[in-house]
Amino acid sequence: MSQRRGIHVDQSDLLCKKGCGFYGNAASQGLCSKCWREEYQRVRQKQIQDDWALAEKLQREEEAAYASSHGAQSQSQCAAPHPHPGHAALGPFSKFEEKKTNEKTRKVTTVKKFFSPSSRAAPKKENQEGKAPSPSISRRASFDMDQVSKDFVDFLKNLQKPGKEIHKQCRSFIVTMSSKKDLSTDELSECVQDFYQNMADRLMSHFKGSSESVEQVMDQVEKYIMTRLYKSVFCPETTDDERKDLATQTRIRALHWVTIQMLCVSMDEEIPEVSEDVVKAITDIIEMDSKRVPRDKLGCVTRCSKHIFSAIRITRNEPASADDFLPALIYIVLKANPPRLQSNIQYITRFCNPSRLMTGEDGYFFTNLCCAVAFIEKLDAQSLNLSADEFERYMSGQASPRANSSEADWPQTGPTPGVAATNPVLAQLNHNLETLSGLSSRQEALMEAARSMQADLLSWPEGIQREVNSILEKYPLEILPRPMDASNMDNDNLPPPLTPQVFAG
Repeated sequence: MSQRRGIHVDQSDLLCKKGCGFYGNAASQGLCSKCWREEYQRVRQKQIQDDWALAEKLQREEEAAYASSHGAQSQSQCAAPHPHPGHAALGPFSKFEEKKTNEKTRKVTTVKKFFSPSSRAAPKKENQEGKAPSPSISRRASFDMDQVSKDFVDFLKNLQKPGKEIHKQCRSFIVTMSSKKDLSTDELSECVQDFYQNMADRLMSHFKGSSESVEQVMDQVEKYIMTRLYKSVFCPETTDDERKDLATQTRIRALHWVTIQMLCVSMDEEIPEVSEDVVKAITDIIEMDSKRVPRDKLGCVTRCSKHIFSAIRITRNEPASADDFLPALIYIVLKANPPRLQSNIQYITRFCNPSRLMTGEDGYFFTNLCCAVAFIEKLDAQSLNLSADEFERYMSGQASPRANSSEADWPQTGPTPGVAATNPVLAQLNHNLETLSGLSSRQEALMEAARSMQADLLSWPEGIQREVNSILEKYPLEILPRPMDASNMDNDNLPPPLTPQVFAG
């Protein structure tokens, strides 16, 4: 426990602070999606009541001011008609409503004016400055939306009449959301969550309590509407999501020196299977940013987490525990430095089907990811079992943990000592380079043998021909014709009937 004092998190800390039993996360201040909505609605209702109280107070002050000045005006302007009392009451309240509306939309309007075109010539300028998306990206996004719409319609055909109603409700909701451009992100999230809840209630009634069927339909509904709304609700300009993304990326870059030993991670990347799982985990967490649907982003987190569990199990030859998982997840996030990490977390929190975040493995792994990010933001010397001086020198780049350790303490993987311990991607790259180098040497040897064989094959006929010519020159063969007559025949040695017969003339 002393070694893990900065990383260990009790499982109870992952649950909602309200004690409802569901998983909470840091993005919603430790509350689950359900309790967060209830808290948001409570705060919102209180704000509305405070606004009405303030409006009534301003109205009374204006009425008192009007009453005090009315006497003086009646003395100096006796002939002037008296204004209707209702006008005095409506005036201050309308001014208050206008003030509140302007205050609410001031930031949104200012940002939109800053980033949006103010004339018809502005889009052309945007294209020149490279701010507008490229045609290929736009075509790809359009293709994805068309494909999702087609898949959604094909899925709803199996539901027959209810499917038509579901499709109608979803299209109507998308049109309504597209017209609500002045709403804050929290208000947009509230609208989406209300739609999820109403749709799930209707489906539960239709399927007579079959939660599995409802979940299947809701997954398709979420995929359809969030693919269509993704561009307008992911990392909107009215939030500070982008600023948080940059701050997190900068923080992770500053912690590039953190080693696997400092985090007490139970993974041995010297084992090829473990190294492969680490690379896959890094790939999955990075791939999260390329997904549009909250459920698909959660799927990337879940796959990443399962690769981590696999790596720990192979290393320790036993199932991984929660205390082993969280440090390993922190290590993976540090090595991957996923793009737009905070925006993706906020997007999932705001627009994912709440049932996925509150229960199940998706909710558990997502809650751990939020804990890992929160730990990285607050990581200090005590968390890594370092002195404050060491931590500051490492953060400033004045020293490196590898420079203070002997080479024997670091695994020799590839040409650079300690690469595997600090960066599994570089370790895998070095392994691939070594394999390619070996293949290159073998290929050169094979080509040399092939060239030698080719030369032998070309010279062999010439060598045979030279040998034949040499033998013919040395031992010439001459065949002389010999006449056959009785004098030169050894008639006694010839067997019959070859014995020649001589006939007298």
